[in-house]
Amino acid sequence: MARSKGDKIVADEATASDSQARASGEKALGLWGDTWRRLRRNKLAVVGMCIISVFLVVGMATEIANIAGVNLAPYDPNQVDYKLSPTGLGSPPSLTHPFGTDYIGRDIFSRCLVATRISLIVGVIAVAIAVTMGLALGPVSGFYGGAIDAAIMRLADVFFAYPYILFVLLIMTILGPGFVNVFLAIGILSWATYARLVRGQILSIKTMEYVEAARAQGASDLRIIFRHVLPNSMAPIYVSMAMGVGGAIVTEATLSYLGIGIQPPNASWGKMIADYVTYFQAGRWWMLTFPSILLVVTVFGFISFGNGLRDATDPKLKE
Repeated sequence: MARSKGDKIVADEATASDSQARASGEKALGLWGDTWRRLRRNKLAVVGMCIISVFLVVGMATEIANIAGVNLAPYDPNQVDYKLSPTGLGSPPSLTHPFGTDYIGRDIFSRCLVATRISLIVGVIAVAIAVTMGLALGPVSGFYGGAIDAAIMRLADVFFAYPYILFVLLIMTILGPGFVNVFLAIGILSWATYARLVRGQILSIKTMEYVEAARAQGASDLRIIFRHVLPNSMAPIYVSMAMGVGGAIVTEATLSYLGIGIQPPNASWGKMIADYVTYFQAGRWWMLTFPSILLVVTVFGFISFGNGLRDATDPKLKE
């Protein structure tokens, strides 16, 4: 079978890349090896990856300790001690309380640790729900087309038609505030982005020669979708997932700030910011500063890593 012009160009580029690798004494890299090589050269992406790693370790260690009934925080995050807030305005950072205490004497550092765990759990589970729904509907829509594609995409258009945050507020009003309802609302309302992204990838992949070869060998549609088509269209999904976690954390903070997200006495960065914003005007800067910094740094880490991963997996950005 004669190769198309596009296939010949790709083959020539791959041969040239292998020749350069052999000439320089380096081993030819695969897809993910080449992606990692480009990613680690992006300093901002490496910084974001380090930030994510630190917060994931802290969040996982806190969650494991919580399941085991052990408190890693130096103090009980919900313990009220009015001696540490004699005037009702908290006490500034010190050696015993590095982030200070709030207006009822609770240790802010301990509350920030708990909030890290909650924010990461919400972000990861919400994205997992959205990706699962997107990978269930997107491939079916793109592979079969026709009426099935039209029905799924029109349903996705309904989710795209309304402003995201207003739609989340509506769902939270219906479900009610609470930890579980937060990531359910965020996850359910985010599936359309992943479904449309996967659909676009599959539309360009399902006509490839290896898909036709699998169909000629008698492979079922499900096997073709999940064994041949979907694995070759996942790179953009990984990028979207990295950025989606950061977006879910911001949404959770917004809901908690508005009072319909994480409920007291549980700590959340958004809830802490909402509680402490009025004390900032009274000169109690530490109450608002530390939760805000942690929120900004975490989201910055996910967005930086997502941008770097996007650049590293983009075949158009050749060096």
